[in-house]
Amino acid sequence: MTTENDTPAVVLTKAQNRRRWAGLAVVASAQLVAMLDETVINIALPSAQKSLGMASADRQWIITAYTLAFGSLLLFGGRLADRFGPKRTFMVGITGFAIMSAVGGSATSGGWLIAARALQGVFAAILSPSTLSMVTALFDDKKERAKAFGIYSGIIASGAILGLLVGGMVTEYLSWRWCLFINVPIAALALAAAPMLLPNVRGDRTARPNVQDVLLTVAGMAALVFGFSEVEGHGWGSTRVLVLLALSAVLLTGFVLRQTRAQQPLLPLRVVRDRNRAGSFLAVALAEFGLLGISLFASYQLQVIMHYSPVKAGLAFLPMVAVTVVAATQIAARLMPRVPSRWLIGPGLLCIAAGVAMFNLMSTDSTYLGTILPTWTVLGFGLGLITPSATNMVMYGTLPNDRGITAAFRTTSQQVGGSVGLALANTIAASAIASFVTAHPTGHMSADYTARALVHGTAVAATWSSVLIAVGTIAVFWLVNSRPEPQASPSDGGKAPAEPVTP
Repeated sequence: MTTENDTPAVVLTKAQNRRRWAGLAVVASAQLVAMLDETVINIALPSAQKSLGMASADRQWIITAYTLAFGSLLLFGGRLADRFGPKRTFMVGITGFAIMSAVGGSATSGGWLIAARALQGVFAAILSPSTLSMVTALFDDKKERAKAFGIYSGIIASGAILGLLVGGMVTEYLSWRWCLFINVPIAALALAAAPMLLPNVRGDRTARPNVQDVLLTVAGMAALVFGFSEVEGHGWGSTRVLVLLALSAVLLTGFVLRQTRAQQPLLPLRVVRDRNRAGSFLAVALAEFGLLGISLFASYQLQVIMHYSPVKAGLAFLPMVAVTVVAATQIAARLMPRVPSRWLIGPGLLCIAAGVAMFNLMSTDSTYLGTILPTWTVLGFGLGLITPSATNMVMYGTLPNDRGITAAFRTTSQQVGGSVGLALANTIAASAIASFVTAHPTGHMSADYTARALVHGTAVAATWSSVLIAVGTIAVFWLVNSRPEPQASPSDGGKAPAEPVTP
């Protein structure tokens, strides 16, 4: 007799199996637009502010509204994917994201744009966990899955950098509104292809996250992300920042305590207890800690000190994108079936640490070929090694009905790591610049003097960031040290998950 538990968790038709690489292109492109929108509008902020008559104090909310909604709702979005199936939530997420992109691009006031950006973040949080679940469902063979993770990771890891490039080009040649409108045709193509190319993954209707769990994680993550975003303007010691971070600590602690007792936890603690998975979450956070923390100074170096236009500055990042994609698809993907993940993730993190430390070589006379390009190469190589390897370890051994929440926690780790890195690097740099001004008093702030102060602040921030990443690498290397045991699940017919990519 056939029961529901005997039904395969993944239904992949013969046609979908033949076109699985096209399915990968669909989910990767959809996830890419979600990642692009974290940075695509950064360069367009002055134009949007002027067009909509926004106050300078309000324009930052165009970015913050998106990151707050995205970061705080990821876990909830992951559980929705597990409950209703990732294909359904993917289609809901990409549809809502496209609609809100069109609404935001049509904005006639600052409040309108900020509200649309917040709703974009909501649908991005529904979309994002589903994409990684779909990649896991599309590929069973360990070598194919390694290649798929390499391609997916290479594309996604480049999202923030490509966002700066696209934002600069669109703003200069079209309008800031096209930073949002550009999402619509990409999303429409993904939505049209999804029914044909993506498999039906059976959801677990018993996964009913408690309302209190959802409220705790949303409020806790929102307070955390908002607290870190306020550090730049108010400082670590400000009442606003301290209250937000303390509130976040209380709420998230309460959330964790509830997960230990809940019958249907929003985040099953088995997801984070495995040492290999925990180490991979930490690796993703550390990589984003370094990259996002140093990205602002990279833009300053190119545009303020080297006087690049926004478009030229965006183009200057392309070699890093190319190196990331090559390292992910041609090196990491080929080595993943043959070597333990720690030997890819560890060296990758050390490359990130070295690349961040190379900002100490920057000066007011730096050249692109002499300092910028070598730095980009090291950073891109490290990112290309880490992302597919850590993503594979995160998803390996995950129960089918936990894939959405696991993918969500991976992105949450990335968001938190980036927020902490950006806040810490900005604070350290600001303090170092203030010390430079005190130690080198001058009667006027010339362009050369400002550039030297900025270079000094960048070097100090880079030094501390690289040291922290190197120390964190030791913990990652210790954690990711063994082959995780497959977990059997009744909903998976009693069979363990697919064979791991890593030995």
